[in-house]
Amino acid sequence: MKAIDWIVLIGTIGGIVAYGSWKGNQAKHSLKGFLLADRELPWYHILLSVMATQASAITFLSAPGQAYTDGMRFVQFYLGLPIAMIILSVTFIPRYYQLKVYTAYQFLEKRFDTKTRVLTSLLFLIPRALSTGVTIAAPSIILSTLLGWDLAWTNAVTALIVTTYCMLGGSKAISYTQMLQMSVVLAGMVMVGVLVVYQLPAEIGLGESMHLAGKMGKINLIDWKFDVNNRYNIWSGIIGGFFLQLSYFGTDQSQVGRYLSGQSASESKKGLLLNGFLKIPMQFFILLVGILVFVFYQFHEPPMFFNKLSEEKWQQHPGHESFDKSKTEIFEAKKQKEFALIEAIKKEDQASVNNLKEEIGNLNVQQAALREKAVASINAKSTQIEPQDTNYIFLRYIIDHLPIGVVGFLIAMILLASMGSMASAFGSLTSISMVDIYQRFFNTESTNLHYWWVSKGITLGWGILCLLVAQFAVNMGSLIEVVNILGSWFYGTILGIFLCAFYLPKTTGTQVFWAAIITEALVIYAWKIDLMAFLWLNVLGCLMVMTLAIVFNGLHRLKS
Repeated sequence: MKAIDWIVLIGTIGGIVAYGSWKGNQAKHSLKGFLLADRELPWYHILLSVMATQASAITFLSAPGQAYTDGMRFVQFYLGLPIAMIILSVTFIPRYYQLKVYTAYQFLEKRFDTKTRVLTSLLFLIPRALSTGVTIAAPSIILSTLLGWDLAWTNAVTALIVTTYCMLGGSKAISYTQMLQMSVVLAGMVMVGVLVVYQLPAEIGLGESMHLAGKMGKINLIDWKFDVNNRYNIWSGIIGGFFLQLSYFGTDQSQVGRYLSGQSASESKKGLLLNGFLKIPMQFFILLVGILVFVFYQFHEPPMFFNKLSEEKWQQHPGHESFDKSKTEIFEAKKQKEFALIEAIKKEDQASVNNLKEEIGNLNVQQAALREKAVASINAKSTQIEPQDTNYIFLRYIIDHLPIGVVGFLIAMILLASMGSMASAFGSLTSISMVDIYQRFFNTESTNLHYWWVSKGITLGWGILCLLVAQFAVNMGSLIEVVNILGSWFYGTILGIFLCAFYLPKTTGTQVFWAAIITEALVIYAWKIDLMAFLWLNVLGCLMVMTLAIVFNGLHRLKS
């Protein structure tokens, strides 16, 4: 990175963090001020804060790379979100505000008993702490690889910045910081989209790019085939995605804490509903940027490996020259075919289009086979490289092909996205630890000032623990999938507990508690034996808890 990039990077992050910390310092020195921003945030704060919580750096690093390799079908993951937001606005939010809870799990004790509240809190804390570690590690792994930054120090600095402003200003600092973070993130993605189109050959515009990507199978938005082993189709998105999103937004404290900071239930509803209908277009655009990067690399030869460490090892590997020569020959042949394909599409020459598609497909197969041979060749020399480099594609494009200054701004964008998600996670971990554990079991009667200081200490503790987790979050494949898979282990069970609380009034705490224990074991086992795609685990977990709770209730009534 050049000096101007560093100035832009530090200035952007420093300005936003300073502003958020200053606003957060204005909150009252109380538990309500630290955890819920005094409940005075308007709907647009709720909207941007909720979006920033969900859209981590993983979203902006891994999603474009996923579109590059797998097309647009990942957007189906979010199809159940609007339905989930409507259900939450009608059922969950009014109840939370009516009871004036700080956490979602306080509600469970009021409805069931203490052990169910504690169990659900633990089911949340475990995956949230682990996924937060991945959130910290995601940009650090990629930045350290592509820019030569030290991984441990990148993790540490990122975690330190977020932990500091979370400790200083609590929920209000998080919200104000996230509002600016999302503004920068959205501006950055639009900037990349414009620049990548500008860098395409003169005869290739946005329309031609979409035609080319479509003919190469990348505009695969909707898959109507029902298959429980398929990760992304319309059914897994609407059904499995609905259960995952309902659990995430309705029971995950990182989101619940965001909208419980609203001025009223009405303001929170507005923020959530708008998020439900804006998230899909936003995710579509992020994936579209990945598709445009894919088209860019059809006319600009990509490296053998987007991971720079792998690329450096490859350049030192004896015999790489012959592989590189073959790669260039295939690329040039394919590029000419793609120019011809564009012309055939413009002329509506369907016969030529079909022939060229087949020829390009054959060349793609040759490219993939050549890369596999390259990986096998270098790994045979005991120089192991990471074959999966989906997470590196987008940032590698930024570093290699975008102008000075823009690079610094976009790296700031990625780090800010990571910080926004991390901050909400730290806030949620602190809320659960403070309200559901410390205040409930260890110090039930104390001053607001005492709880305010303890909350700061808990935030620091979680920051350190998540940093330790981050140091081990490497070589995990597509990081956006890792986080979603991890959530799917637990979210279905948690959602089932809450749906029992809302919709099964005759079930008791003991019945739901044991139903959740058994279900969680079954969900983990189902994942272990690869019984179904991960999104369906959310459906399995939720329905199993509710079914077992009904069965246990029926058995109890028969006995009595």
